[in-house]
Amino acid sequence: MKKVFRKSLGKALIACSLTLFIASCSSDDGNEFDTPDTPGQDDPDAPQVATLVFNEDDPANNTPTASASGEVGTSVPGRVIFTTSATTQRRMYITQNISGQGDMPFNNFNLDSDDLQKALKADGSIDLDGATKKEIDFTFELPVPNIDNGSIVYSFWTTTGKGDFRDASKRLALGVGTITVTVGNGTNPAAAVREFNGIQLFAPAADGTTESFFSLLDEKVYRINEGPEFRAFWDFGYYFGASGVSDGEDASFASTATYDASFGFPVEGLEPGEDEEDAATETLNETFFAMSSLDADGFDAVVLSGDLPTIMNSGIQKITNLAVGDVIAFVDNYGKTGLIKITAIEAGFANNDFIEFDVKIQP
Repeated sequence: MKKVFRKSLGKALIACSLTLFIASCSSDDGNEFDTPDTPGQDDPDAPQVATLVFNEDDPANNTPTASASGEVGTSVPGRVIFTTSATTQRRMYITQNISGQGDMPFNNFNLDSDDLQKALKADGSIDLDGATKKEIDFTFELPVPNIDNGSIVYSFWTTTGKGDFRDASKRLALGVGTITVTVGNGTNPAAAVREFNGIQLFAPAADGTTESFFSLLDEKVYRINEGPEFRAFWDFGYYFGASGVSDGEDASFASTATYDASFGFPVEGLEPGEDEEDAATETLNETFFAMSSLDADGFDAVVLSGDLPTIMNSGIQKITNLAVGDVIAFVDNYGKTGLIKITAIEAGFANNDFIEFDVKIQP
């Protein structure tokens, strides 16, 4: 079965963006979708399309990499053919890496049918249903962003359940395949750190309704009751004080994996419910903290990835008694290192009390 994701000129373009997570562009309900074949796709005289092939029954003939040249402001077609007999493919994950700045979730498709709108899960992965669980033949229009020289790398893989944009091995079915689009001479510039400023996390409510957790993936703050689709996004949370500690711990960060134990009060929605997808094998992200030797000026001076100091894994998943001006070194669940600078604290346990901080992390 061949599936095609194409622009439809003359029609209104409906774009689903991961950073918006708008309800109309995501669904947890399976939906089989059919779209027209691409004209000329099988014509031997037609221009060659960058194509990835993964066949579970014939791995010797897999094509895990492909390449294309692109012009800024246009798009190039990329074809993905995944075939399996024994494994059930339930989702497809796609990432985009622009100029070596790091893999980011990609689902900015130009969709022109109601069925295709329903093809996205809430986390931004593609929901595979019906025949697509065994055989996929999709063609995507891969955009070429505005860069002078460099590469855009698109990675594709399928999973047997809920996956993770930062860990392709999680419930991996087939892949990972990559399509590299080259612009100009293909040379990427020096990688800058990813930088997030003015992040605010609020003291937690037991029912999970406060924005108490942060994702280093998409730079968003999260309420834990937003649902299981986003568990792989949550990296660490904020609390003020902890039960069982006589003198309190005041402003504190804890990894998602150790948050309940560190805070001392269970937060609703943090642990998976028994009826959730993949609940028995669900994991929460670990983040490791240590106070940095850098001061606020040293933090501000970090611009490129190479400017980050050497940061070792501390093995400690919480840090307490934070104060304005502190600079914290961290290693995330995926081995990325970075720094956090505390810029403001509204001390207290109330749900409108908060901590504010800036982050710089490897791309």
